[in-house]
Amino acid sequence: GNRVTCRDWFQLSLKEGLTVYRDQKFSADMHSHDVQRIDDVTHLRRYQFPEDAGPLSHPVRPDNYIEINNFYTMTIYEKGAEVIRMLKIIIGSENYRKGTDLYFSRYDGQAVTCDDFIACMEEVSQQDLTQFKLWYSQAGTPEITFKGDYNPVEKTYTVTLIQKIPDTPGQTNKRAMHIPVAIGLLDPSGQEYALNEKEERTQILHLKEKSQAFTFDNIQYPPVPSILRGFSAPVILKDTLNLENLSLLLRHDPNGFNRWQAGQHSMFNILNDILDNGEQIPEQFFQTYGTLLDECLKPESDKALMARIIQIPSVTEIGQQRKEIDTTAIDNTRDELIKALIGAFKIKFQKIYEQHDNKAENLFTAAAVGSRTLKNTALHLLTNRCMKEDVDLCLNAYEKSQNMTDKIAALQRLAVFRTKSCEETMNEFHDRYKEHPLVIDKWFSLQASASSQETIRIVDQLRTHPEFNIKNPNRVRSLFAAFAMNNPVCFHEQSGKGYELLRSAITELNEINPQIAARLLTPFKDWHHYTPDRQKLMKAALRQIMEIENLSPDVYEITSKSLAN
Repeated sequence: GNRVTCRDWFQLSLKEGLTVYRDQKFSADMHSHDVQRIDDVTHLRRYQFPEDAGPLSHPVRPDNYIEINNFYTMTIYEKGAEVIRMLKIIIGSENYRKGTDLYFSRYDGQAVTCDDFIACMEEVSQQDLTQFKLWYSQAGTPEITFKGDYNPVEKTYTVTLIQKIPDTPGQTNKRAMHIPVAIGLLDPSGQEYALNEKEERTQILHLKEKSQAFTFDNIQYPPVPSILRGFSAPVILKDTLNLENLSLLLRHDPNGFNRWQAGQHSMFNILNDILDNGEQIPEQFFQTYGTLLDECLKPESDKALMARIIQIPSVTEIGQQRKEIDTTAIDNTRDELIKALIGAFKIKFQKIYEQHDNKAENLFTAAAVGSRTLKNTALHLLTNRCMKEDVDLCLNAYEKSQNMTDKIAALQRLAVFRTKSCEETMNEFHDRYKEHPLVIDKWFSLQASASSQETIRIVDQLRTHPEFNIKNPNRVRSLFAAFAMNNPVCFHEQSGKGYELLRSAITELNEINPQIAARLLTPFKDWHHYTPDRQKLMKAALRQIMEIENLSPDVYEITSKSLAN
């Protein structure tokens, strides 16, 4: 709370980064640390990484602003939380707790700075954190290149890490940062090597130079590295792991986050190979994926973790791996991969769905949540073909559902199908919950998020719905933000109709709620990453926004910086 507050607005992450980190840790303790970390990093990569690489890139502790309402950013909040997490890794959990105790006792009732917080950590840990404080002042997402070299004679494995901090608006030639890199090494059978005299299986490498080498002894066979375990730092990792390496990590890595990351890495590589070279899906991937589905069926498996591991990366996540984003081509290729997996493993997916259907349906326990998540992941993959049997399966899932999680999961697919029976079900849901505003927000958002040819028309119709109120921020987010930020295929539809729909909403909101209008500009900020035809249309929309009469400072700041990129 405000028992210790910020001396000035530039210190905002002092409170907000810390409270986001606290929330993440609480949620992890409530359910699964691995799953919570996966969800937090997915959110960070999807929203904060583009911000750090775009025209509005700024440090965790900025030094200037035009409109304070635009200060509540992913960088200050989510990246700020990552800075706190790294700090704890570097000085250790015990010292971190001592440092926070000292901070709260020393500064109770005062307005202080990020430097004051770090000073407490230096005092209890007896470490010089001067270099670490660059995380507060340097913008941009660091890139780390990993190289591994095995010496069969000496039985050593040498890791070389090279860091690069990209240029960002107003910042060039940046200094090397202190980056904690958690690493483990697996032998060819999937067993972990002991990495030091303490027999630790995970070790923190403290990267402080532009390039550093670290050597591990007593490595009997060429290892497969498990790099950046638990996402120990908010960086972009570049490595040369092949499909065989990634398959071993997927099957055997005891670090749940890195198991998931290995799967994502594998699928990114496969999808990019299809997009760029028209290559076939490797047989080895089918074999590995099949073993993962078998694991889903084992009673002792972590259902929530397995649901994340078998999930296919989203169009947005795939796009972030590419130099030029063509959402239509990405969506088609992603569908191709899903259809191939369903063709190979339909029976296994059906078993997963049936085995976890109606199990502890209305309980809110980690096991019940995981079971529902895995069931609904299987449902979404099974019904990707949009055939009649898929519609029937989702209608049946909706009709027998006894909780909101399962209802929404079924409705998400029905919103894509848009058959007469699907429309009737959507209307039934609305009529049943029309007295509950938050549920109706969800009703708006799942329709706006549906990847369907009808979505743009439906969103345009919904803005005139009796229950849509342009003056209600939650309702605006549920319709326009859901469409523009959660539906890349429809928003980036090649005619530009999606851009025009959002531009008109921003124009209307400029006078009503400039802060929300500015937030809705987010998907326009990255226009330069898309195909030339889409770039042209997005720039045209931004220029039209700049011509709005009585343009608010909120909207002006975001629009002008986006166009200046």
